[in-house]
Amino acid sequence: MRWDELFADLEGQLEHGLGAEEREAELEEERLRVGRATLRDRIAAIGAEPVRIRLVDGAQIEVMPRTVGRDWISGDLVGSAAQVVLPLQAVLALLPTPTQVVRSLEPVALGTVTDRIGLAFVLRDLARRRRTLQLTTTGGVLSGTIDRVGKDHLDLAVHPADGWRRSSAVARIEVLALTQLLLVRID
Repeated sequence: MRWDELFADLEGQLEHGLGAEEREAELEEERLRVGRATLRDRIAAIGAEPVRIRLVDGAQIEVMPRTVGRDWISGDLVGSAAQVVLPLQAVLALLPTPTQVVRSLEPVALGTVTDRIGLAFVLRDLARRRRTLQLTTTGGVLSGTIDRVGKDHLDLAVHPADGWRRSSAVARIEVLALTQLLLVRID
């Protein structure tokens, strides 16, 4: 009888020890996963729900994300009919609700084509469409049409926001570094 109790006790201790090791391994795995998470991953995990964002210039916007690319997000500007493209380098901070904080830590499935599309590709598409845009940069706000996009810059034909790009309406061409781009607004 004593041997049965001894073996039962040893078996219980072994199971408890193995369970503790498994739990510790799972916790460590989760810490590693969260440690590899990017700002992009956190925004993608929040999903299609308005999220407040503070830009590097201190401005706050609220965006309903629609698409999350490699280094940008696009969505609807809450409180207006405008759509925006937001370079992730322009994000100083996310200002999530408590629920969004928890959701942003959930794993995100990657592997779509959009995950690999960079900001320059999106800007080239806007240039092809000849849309009049409002660009917020670290140097101020400009309106106009993107003429061309290079690897790290774009050419903007600056003209009034309420008109089309016509030679007579273009005040100047500005070659803007993409690193200085904070927000592209499409009205």
